[in-house]
Amino acid sequence: MKIVSLLPSATEIVCALGLGNELVGVTHECDHPAFVRDLPKVTTTLIPHDATSGQIDALVRAQLSTEQALYHLDIPTLEALQPDLIVTQALCDVCAVAAAEVTDAACRLPGNPPVVNLEPMTLDEVFEAVLAVGTAANRDAVAAEVVAGLRARVDVVARRTATIPPDQHPRVAFLEWIDPLFCGGHWNPELIELAGGIDVLGTRAKASRTLTWQQVVDAQPDVVFVSCCGYTTERTMDDLPILEAKPGWTDLPAVRTGKVFVTDGNAYFSRPGPRLVDSLEIAAHALHPDVHPIPAHPARRVADRTPTPT
Repeated sequence: MKIVSLLPSATEIVCALGLGNELVGVTHECDHPAFVRDLPKVTTTLIPHDATSGQIDALVRAQLSTEQALYHLDIPTLEALQPDLIVTQALCDVCAVAAAEVTDAACRLPGNPPVVNLEPMTLDEVFEAVLAVGTAANRDAVAAEVVAGLRARVDVVARRTATIPPDQHPRVAFLEWIDPLFCGGHWNPELIELAGGIDVLGTRAKASRTLTWQQVVDAQPDVVFVSCCGYTTERTMDDLPILEAKPGWTDLPAVRTGKVFVTDGNAYFSRPGPRLVDSLEIAAHALHPDVHPIPAHPARRVADRTPTPT
């Protein structure tokens, strides 16, 4: 089977099912596992590589207001690959090629390959997406085993969290963008809850949304967790001064106690695939380091950063 993935999380799902050798095309954003970076790219983007966070947001809003996609299929490359299966999504117009464009392209390809459309909003729905890809690729048993392993890791975290008294669950401001401010939605409030926190800005199974700074101040978070969608930890740290310049920043409980964390939003929290469980483990350790063990890629505590030379 020749598989084309039009979504980084779908690429990770395909590889988790042991189908990496059957991937023939991916998006320009697919980067994990590392070998997929060398596969043919079947998408292009209108977003400049060096755009600032504010510029990216303005471009996204302008494109969405005109109902024009930010990403486009490279039809000649797709036709040359002749896929037997295409995996995509219709969850977020900002994240991938428009679903209608994918369906139209598939109808014009030889054999009219099936399109698996993933739209998870919760952790359970992410696991169901893994099973759906497994069924489409004739890997049902493998998919069931992968999901069982992921659920077992979630259960371990949940059992540890259950030992923490409710009055010790911190109020968490989870931010997935800084300029402008966005809270994390979809599965992220659920991850924060499983990790032993209370998400005071996002809503479980609802889309991420724009925030005012006053909403953050009014929430009085005990912990601020920043995971900018598509940004590495280092790129997010570059934007942190935007937050630090906000009035009342230093008065937030999270800032006063040094509980501001930054993590890799390109790898974790924003991709609805297997690494959401890694994301849970990252959040759990950040919130309760005495209860949850340190993960392979822990969040960075902002208070521990090296001061800028003067």
